[in-house]
Amino acid sequence: MPHASIRRKACATFDRFGLAMVALLTLTSAAVAAETWDDKLFNPKPADGDVVLPLPCGGAMTFRKLSVPGDSLYSDYPVTIGTQDEAHGFAEGARTAYVAGSFSDGKTQRYLLMAKYEVSEAQYEAVMADGACPAKPGMAKRLPKAALSWIDAVNFSDRYSQWLRKNAAAKLPKEEGEIGYVRLPTEVEWEFAARGGIKMSPAEFNERLFPMPEGMARYVWYAGTQSANGKPQLTGLLQPNPLGLHDILGNVDEIVLEPFRLSRLDRLHGQVGAFVVRGGNYLTGEQDIRAAYRQEVPFYDGDAPRRAKTTGLRVVVAAPVLTSAERLRSAQAAWSKLGAVSAADNKPAAKAADDPLEELALLAKSAADPSTKTRLLNLQTTLRADIAARDEQRDRAAKASLRLGAFLGRKLADDSRAVDTLAKLYKSRVDSGSADDPRTKSFKEQLDREQAVMDGNLRYYADSLIRTAEDYGTEVLKRQKEILLVELQGMGLGELKPYVDRNFAHVTGYQKDKRVARNQWLADWNKIQ
Repeated sequence: MPHASIRRKACATFDRFGLAMVALLTLTSAAVAAETWDDKLFNPKPADGDVVLPLPCGGAMTFRKLSVPGDSLYSDYPVTIGTQDEAHGFAEGARTAYVAGSFSDGKTQRYLLMAKYEVSEAQYEAVMADGACPAKPGMAKRLPKAALSWIDAVNFSDRYSQWLRKNAAAKLPKEEGEIGYVRLPTEVEWEFAARGGIKMSPAEFNERLFPMPEGMARYVWYAGTQSANGKPQLTGLLQPNPLGLHDILGNVDEIVLEPFRLSRLDRLHGQVGAFVVRGGNYLTGEQDIRAAYRQEVPFYDGDAPRRAKTTGLRVVVAAPVLTSAERLRSAQAAWSKLGAVSAADNKPAAKAADDPLEELALLAKSAADPSTKTRLLNLQTTLRADIAARDEQRDRAAKASLRLGAFLGRKLADDSRAVDTLAKLYKSRVDSGSADDPRTKSFKEQLDREQAVMDGNLRYYADSLIRTAEDYGTEVLKRQKEILLVELQGMGLGELKPYVDRNFAHVTGYQKDKRVARNQWLADWNKIQ
């Protein structure tokens, strides 16, 4: 019995010691697994404006702002996506689409966050780990995660969203108190970003590729020994696009949110297919790399999900549209005003009886026949849509007029300074008694030419200014001025702000007093340094 008692005590002591050691080893293992990653694993090319969000297991993911002009709930930004290339038109036909941001960024801009790099193997494994973190990753894990199905990509986004909202909610952007979440980008968001967003002028945006001054091989991994050489490459080795996004073209295809549909000239066809990948990959030929690149991939390969070795993903952080009851009420109120008949700019307000929408509503209300009532309501909706489209065209034209005025103003400022300089040189030579000197005569001829050019530009500026003032109301111009300033800032042309402001002041001044003040306008331009 004494021996049995001793054995029981020894076993109990060993069990307690063993359990303690297991607990210690578990804690030690977890601590090692959760060790903070080296920055090069998640942001090998740091840049101003980077937004870093944490990942499980000590990791992180870097994002960039995808900014879009917008100052209200129904503000969206028109862009042309796709291509005019006949060979790819069936899938990539050019069409007008609209993009808007999820989060407010001041009064005139909205944004969402887009991952700066394709999701890496290390990031994917950290998010998808079920409680037990993998060992701290090495640089080889910076390869883009590939061989993914659409469901894999959605599951990754969901798990990362849930982890962030539980563990790092304060770091997520918010819209009216509603925190953001991770999802796949839409096709329009992806192509808007791939083309360079508002960093590009409209002409640059519609090119096949974003500007690549150092040659494509410095920006894109594509097929061939001069580039990817048949293998995926570590994220972030090449130069970024104008928005600071790396490998948005090439390396691995990137899965987007919505399914494939054929292009039917200016719109998408009604039949919905499988999922879409964008951008091309390391097996795509150099000549086929393009921002419009768009391929359908089957959801399934036999009885299993389709997982191509070239398919990866990039995610965005966005927010719901209707973030609160107040936002819902605002949406309802704003929707009722879309396409509403209003007085023409700078004209007296129309009477209610002159409003065809109101008249159609009254006729529909009094119609006894249900089919007649439905037709009248449909006609009212169609008319509202036409009016809303007209208003959008008016807004774009107003913005273009303000931009033209600003550029003409800058040209006048340059012209005025050149004329002043030549006039002073000519006067100094005349005052010194060299009026008949051939060089003095040459100065006079040059002065006369420059003066004639400036006078012509001033007449054109005055005509454009008056037309702008008469065609558009002050509130329309004010709103479009703010959107124009966002666009110019995005394109790196922020120095034009004084010219936009001065042109706007001239236009609104003319609206008030109807005075054509060419000499004063020219003097104002000459004051801008």
